[in-house]
Amino acid sequence: MIKEIVTDLEALAKPAVPATAEDEQIGQDLLDTMASIEDGCVCLAANQIGSDKAIIAYEDEDEQRHVMFNPRIKQATQPFKATENCLSISKESTVTRFNVIKVSFEELEDGKLVRKEKRFTEWVAECIQHAIDHTKGRLV
Repeated sequence: MIKEIVTDLEALAKPAVPATAEDEQIGQDLLDTMASIEDGCVCLAANQIGSDKAIIAYEDEDEQRHVMFNPRIKQATQPFKATENCLSISKESTVTRFNVIKVSFEELEDGKLVRKEKRFTEWVAECIQHAIDHTKGRLV
């Protein structure tokens, strides 16, 4: 279901709570909402659509969208400064990002969450870092 983008900074500043397999619909809502945004959307966190769960969606280099439950950055290298925009916050922000990250996360498989780890680079890594920041209540 397409959801409205949250712009309430107080709500966005609250850290997410762990997600479970029962939160599958939130993942689908993230994908539906991303697809509905006319100017494009490369990442979105559940708190940006009104949920307090640690779930993000992102677009990879092939423009395929994916959902991560309970993502955590395990390793980050090659820092750089990035200027980013956000659908929830009207101003640009300059942040430190990492060109290479390793993320631990869960994916839904056959109704169960399965733990995985994956390495991401460049633009996709930056987008994932932005969305994970949202799950921590960081306003970026």
